Amino acid sequence: MKQLILVFIGGGIGSVLRFIIGKWLNSTSDGIPYGTFAANILGSLLIGIILGMAAKQDSLSPSQTLFLATGFCGGFTTFSTFAYENHVFLKSGDFTSFAIYTISSFIIGFLAVFFGMFLVK
Repeated sequence: MKQLILVFIGGGIGSVLRFIIGKWLNSTSDGIPYGTFAANILGSLLIGIILGMAAKQDSLSPSQTLFLATGFCGGFTTFSTFAYENHVFLKSGDFTSFAIYTISSFIIGFLAVFFGMFLVK
């Protein structure tokens, strides 16, 4: 039960923060989802740092790792919104934005995880 509560609270905090970033950064004029992109990349960097610390330095307890990685980062990042935003690009025929957003999200997201893990090495 403790694990569920940790994930629940961490996820709630992450989701609220993502909502705030989305409201602040997502562009209504050109439709570019900068907020989602920023949250996903920052979340990727954070999960790299968190899991790197948990694995290499044993500086985080299993409960802290669960709260931060699964809870917070899981709530902060969002694949479902990313997928929906790509659907909107495709439906509107904006294949260039679709390609740029998708490719850059994957490449920069992976690099952010690796960089986060490298930082705590």
